[in-house]
Formats: sequence, C-alpha cells, structure tokens
Amino acid sequence: MGMFLTLLGASIAVALPSIGSSKGVGVASEAANGLTAIDPSKFGKLLVLQLLAGTQGLYGFIISIMVILQTGILGGSAVDSTQKGALYFAACLAMALGGLFSAIYQGKVCATGIQIVAKQPQDSSKAIVSASLVELYALLSFIISFLIIINITKI
Repeated sequence: MGMFLTLLGASIAVALPSIGSSKGVGVASEAANGLTAIDPSKFGKLLVLQLLAGTQGLYGFIISIMVILQTGILGGSAVDSTQKGALYFAACLAMALGGLFSAIYQGKVCATGIQIVAKQPQDSSKAIVSASLVELYALLSFIISFLIIINITKI
C-alpha cells in the first residue's frame, strides 16, 4: 500500500499541475494569437505571458522526479510502510493542487495582460508583474512539497 500511495502522489504531482498549465497556456495563447496575427512584432512580449502559465507543470515534474529518486522506485526498491507512502502522497498533494489552480488562474491573468500589451505595449512589464504574483502561490506549493519530501527520510 505504501508503494501505491507514493506512486499515486508522484503521479498527481505532475498530472494536475500539467492539466492546469495546459489550460492556463491555452487561455493565454488564445488571447495572444489574435494580437500576433494583427501585429507580429509583439510576439516576444506575448510569448513571456504565454509561457508563465506553464511553469506549474515543470514544478510538478520536479517534485515527481524527487519522489522517484528519493524512494528508489526506479531501482525496484519498495517504500517500506503505508505510513511513509501516505507521507509522500501528502507531500505531493500540495504541489498537485497548488499547481493546478494557480496555473489556471495565471492563464487568466496572462490573457488580461495580453490586452494591456495590445493597447499599451510599453506597459508589458506591468502585465508580467501581475502574472508573477500568481506564480508566487505555485512556488509556495513547490517549496512546501520539496521541504516535506527531503525530510521524510528523517521520520
């Protein structure tokens, strides 16, 4: 049961933030595509806003890899108890949920930022700062998951 919970945790740590990132990038890209068709010179500024909502999937991937490497799953060793598996699952849950929701909302903020770039291209940094505020919550989720995972072996 411990191995199952560990693998389930590692799976949701990458799957849910990736789903959120796909949704967020999709929302931002829909907003950017129309503007890029009208004014291709704004592509670089818009690309940053499109990419920001995709970072949560990367954070989830890193957490999942950490679990796999720390538990030795690739080498065939098992997590020795249900309790330890539940700890890995709980550690991954923070990144899974934080990444899912922050990516979706970051995509919406980025889409709004793209409207700023459309009207006032010189204010693109304001749009990036606004989108980065949402990124903070993905980073908090990542840090908590990271800290729990590196300390599970001490338990």
